[in-house]
Amino acid sequence: MAENGNRGLDNIGEEEEEEEEGSVERVFMKQEVPPWRKQVTLRALAVSFVLSVLFSFIVMKLNLTTGIIPSLNVSAGLLGFFFVKSWSKLLEKSGMLKQTFTRQENTVIQTCVVASSGIAFSGGFGGYLFGMSERVAKQASDKSDFKNPALGWIIGFLFVVSFLGLFSVVPLRKIMIIDFKLTYPSGTATAHLINSFHTPQGAKLAKKQVKALGKFFTLSFSWAFFQWFYTATDQCGFQAFPSLGLKAYNYRFFFDFSAIYIGVGMICPYIINISLLLGGILSWGVMWPLLEKKEGHWYPPNLTDTDLNGLQGYKVFIAIALILGDGLYNLLKVLGFTLIGLYNQIQTKQRESVLPVADQNPSSTTQTQLSNDDRRRIESFLKDQIPTYFAVGGYVAISAVSIVTLPHIFPQLKWYYILVIYLIAPSLAFCNAYGAGLTDWSLASGYGKLAIFTIGAWAGASHGGVLAGLAACGVMMNIVSTASDLMQDFKTGYLTLSSPRSMFVSQVIGTTMGCVIAPCVFWIFYKAFDDLGTPTSEYPAPYAIMYRNMAELGVEGFSSLPRHCLLLCYVFFGSAIVINLVKDLVGKKRGWFIPLPMAMAIPFYIGPYFAIDMCVGSLILFVWERINKAKADDFGPAVASGLICGDGIWTLPASILALAGVNPPICMKFLSRTTNSRVDAFLGS
Repeated sequence: MAENGNRGLDNIGEEEEEEEEGSVERVFMKQEVPPWRKQVTLRALAVSFVLSVLFSFIVMKLNLTTGIIPSLNVSAGLLGFFFVKSWSKLLEKSGMLKQTFTRQENTVIQTCVVASSGIAFSGGFGGYLFGMSERVAKQASDKSDFKNPALGWIIGFLFVVSFLGLFSVVPLRKIMIIDFKLTYPSGTATAHLINSFHTPQGAKLAKKQVKALGKFFTLSFSWAFFQWFYTATDQCGFQAFPSLGLKAYNYRFFFDFSAIYIGVGMICPYIINISLLLGGILSWGVMWPLLEKKEGHWYPPNLTDTDLNGLQGYKVFIAIALILGDGLYNLLKVLGFTLIGLYNQIQTKQRESVLPVADQNPSSTTQTQLSNDDRRRIESFLKDQIPTYFAVGGYVAISAVSIVTLPHIFPQLKWYYILVIYLIAPSLAFCNAYGAGLTDWSLASGYGKLAIFTIGAWAGASHGGVLAGLAACGVMMNIVSTASDLMQDFKTGYLTLSSPRSMFVSQVIGTTMGCVIAPCVFWIFYKAFDDLGTPTSEYPAPYAIMYRNMAELGVEGFSSLPRHCLLLCYVFFGSAIVINLVKDLVGKKRGWFIPLPMAMAIPFYIGPYFAIDMCVGSLILFVWERINKAKADDFGPAVASGLICGDGIWTLPASILALAGVNPPICMKFLSRTTNSRVDAFLGS
């Protein structure tokens, strides 16, 4: 018996040693965790501002071109680490360094940057907000109901709707992070990245990653600058290079030498890039050539490219049907996961009738079963409380201001519409935050579409239902999007021992930055490019026309659709649901090759050219992984981030040159042999 007891003690000792070896916090035991006010430093905010401008340009460019925005958390964390580390070393050499750079400060930078650049997405500059404009309204069936962008009202609108989501889920942070132990994959991955940066080995790798990022940033920026010289007018330059032939080019099948899409392709999963290409082949390779032959039978001949009574109507509404089918399925799926997960967790933990709130402490019995890492994290997470009354009071106060203010910005959006949204928004924000914790999906756009149809139909066509629906979409999207973003940041803070207060404050500061930076960046694009939002533009803003037409469908019904378009919409709507269902039923192992309908829908409107670029990015990463997987895993995201950042930031000087009236000097165009002979003959005469 004594021998068995000793063996048991030995086993316990071995388990404790293994736990210590796998412990993250053991590495940081000698580092004192600074109080929350010292985590939010002036240098962190200064770096956050610079990176926020950079990332806002990147997100805005992607928003106005394809609408596909990859996760930029890795880039934000990496660049934040590099800037502050370099600054700290400079001060250290001069003897002026007063505070070392900690992982908590790194987390604050990442939180600020992601919150700020997130406004460039949730602000709807490539979707609902730009869909209100006259430029987009001219392409839709209802051309009279519009509101043109202006810097003043956009900033005011964002300030009154972007903070509500933060206050709506603050009281539930303990339930989500500690009690339910939700994974929040993006927040967890970001935390592991930041923790690794602040170890000796991680710092060395980070230095190499930053060097790779800087190299490809320079290459991408220089290549974008070089291409600019050949784009004197539309359809000029490398972006008009008929790399697959002139016939294919007419149907938008070409490689446009865009570094930003190659970088996005390296970050996005393979299945997204393949889905985009399949969608482009199905639409521009098969469907549109067939529908062109129906001109004069199914729709009137000689219509403009933007007339929704013709081929453009099929392109827009079939894409909308795919998006709505996919969105509805995933919304119901995540809501189902949310309800089942809540039920199981409440049952297994045998909770009391009242759920725990943020100010309650975990029971001592639970504490004793936790690892040393978890005990330290929980202690830190519960140390700086955010009072529940502060969150509730903040939500009520901002709601009151918003209910009074928004009808002055959008007279069509009555105060009682807004009141109803704010009454149901906290429950939807919780669902979105919980679903993101389980699946890493934020379904903010799905909740926004629900608001479009419900508020638009409630208002009606005669009372500005289109603008009311689009504005309601913005209100709902901002609430549920910032709620899930904040909970992701709380998870990151939990794993890096960052104070919840510093996370909340940095999120508020980042959101404040975004409410000013994002509209200013959009305004530069809007003023610099007169064809912004048109299908053939460099910046077609595909989701703007789609959101606009969703609002019109919700208000006016299907009367304006071309012949058989409604039938095709039903087919693709049902197909999106069936494809998703089959993908889930067969499981991840066998369903990895089944395409994603949401991704397939995007090239239906703007063409497959960007999908070709993204597939090239996937191919580069695939070959790299086969040659050296470890190196590809370490440096792939850094290389991709460099390509995205370089091309993305070039849009700033390009926009300034356009505003100053400086045009590229050369037009590089490609003609068929026959057309070239005609041009030569004309010039010769």
